[in-house]
Amino acid sequence: METHRFRKCAVARLPDLEAWAVFAKVAETGSFTRAADELGLSKATVSKAVARLETRLGASLLNRTSRRLSLTESGREASASAGRILAEGEAIEARLTAQSHEPRGTVRLAAPMSFGIAHVAPLLPELLTRYRRMSVDLHLSDELVDLIGGGFDLALRIATLEDSSLRARKLCRVRRLLVGAPSYFDAQGAPRHPSEIEAHDCLGYAYLPTPERWRFHHASGEEVSVKPVGSLRVNNANAMLPMLLAGMGIGIQPEFLVSELLKAGRLQVAMPDWSMTPIALNIVSPFSAQRPARVGVVVDFLAERLSAAEWALGQGEEKVASG
Repeated sequence: METHRFRKCAVARLPDLEAWAVFAKVAETGSFTRAADELGLSKATVSKAVARLETRLGASLLNRTSRRLSLTESGREASASAGRILAEGEAIEARLTAQSHEPRGTVRLAAPMSFGIAHVAPLLPELLTRYRRMSVDLHLSDELVDLIGGGFDLALRIATLEDSSLRARKLCRVRRLLVGAPSYFDAQGAPRHPSEIEAHDCLGYAYLPTPERWRFHHASGEEVSVKPVGSLRVNNANAMLPMLLAGMGIGIQPEFLVSELLKAGRLQVAMPDWSMTPIALNIVSPFSAQRPARVGVVVDFLAERLSAAEWALGQGEEKVASG
């Protein structure tokens, strides 16, 4: 009997670590529903865990209204420590899982549409053969996805990065080339200087850093900015290719998309003495103290394969335009 009473007292004195972890996620997301989704629990379970804490403490942690949640003074005081409890627990599990098991689970990966189809999807058979307990949820879109809001583990971004809250790894640089079909240049002539571009039918891509202006640099130091005008503007680089190949205009394309067409002579590079600033290929992820093993192996795999691609420029490396 005494032993039973001792065990009950000992359990009562133990902190409710599960409830504190749940509260940390509610404080982070500002929502019972989002916290439940991220933790894989029901909304009722999340609500009961917070209520259990409040009963135990004799104080409210959250102000609840029909529209929003907000932290009380006690909640604000407790949220940072609760967040550390959750982070430490996740870190311990991730570290021990990495040591004792092969990577497992789903990695949600976002990538630009054309790049993902041409250069990410072909790598997946090798990746998933190597790590048979893993799966990949690949989301392709040329729009900039919200990693945290969308629940993504990783994203490949071909752009200048601005969000300092993300962990980023620069894989390589990619040239942007002014290209057209031989039939177009035979009929219209090829521009030799950026000032001649405005006389041509320029096919536009909506997600260029500056779609309304094309900026070119010469090895001599000269810089020229022109305003392209043409009959087509697209939000996916692949959608421009039929017009280019039909000899209907010229356009800016990333080298990873047109390298094979250049080799085959179906497209040619215009103004090889002029260049646009290369864009960086980055792999980014939400920042966390401990990255899950499944995410780490995908980062390393993609970095190894993509940085070694024929079209990938290293730091400071330049290539002569081919056409």
